[in-house]
Amino acid sequence: METIILQITSGRGPAECCWVVAQILKFLIEDAQKANCQHHILHREKGVENGTLLSATIQLEGKNVESFSKQWIGTILWIGHSQFRKDHKQKNWFVAINKINLSNSSFVVHDHDISYQAIRAGGPGGQHVNKVSTAIRAKHHPSGLQVMVSESRSQLQNKKLAKQRLIALIKFEQVNKQKRAIQAEGKNQAEIQKGSPIKTFHGGDFKARHVETKYKQKRCSLKQSLRKELLE
Repeated sequence: METIILQITSGRGPAECCWVVAQILKFLIEDAQKANCQHHILHREKGVENGTLLSATIQLEGKNVESFSKQWIGTILWIGHSQFRKDHKQKNWFVAINKINLSNSSFVVHDHDISYQAIRAGGPGGQHVNKVSTAIRAKHHPSGLQVMVSESRSQLQNKKLAKQRLIALIKFEQVNKQKRAIQAEGKNQAEIQKGSPIKTFHGGDFKARHVETKYKQKRCSLKQSLRKELLE
């Protein structure tokens, strides 16, 4: 199963662009469901106006998620009147959808990367705890993270608990790294390329829409060139 993380961003755009981000998120989710792609919203950054988003980050999973995401990655154009500034003459509002490149390798915790050390548990617990090495220290060498468990008098049980807690700690740290990477990626992609939108939406209701893909644009330009040749 493929996994891809996409970020919809208004860049440094005004409230109108933030409104478009919120609308695009809805359409992206609807399209993902039609394509049998599972989705999970990782992050939303609210805009100043109600119902607007500065950015939204969504994780997609499924067999065809790679080909599905290619239909969305790029610049998105909405053509419509501002609902926040009635007298504003601008009609073209741009947002972008970018792929967040994150490594998922550290989510896989291999047994050979973990070492266990039996140690004597300190503190209260009686003579048995002090004399027998039942506590377990588990260390994940690639990340350097480690935990120690001494709740049980059974070394085997402590080892089992140590492994579970270590894996949970590794995943927690990985999620935090991803969040920081997403924020950094968003800052790097603040500038939006306004030429050749991959999709164009029309209308205040955002329902009647006309989609333009780069493929269709190329096909149209090819037809125009053929017509010119025939006319000549």
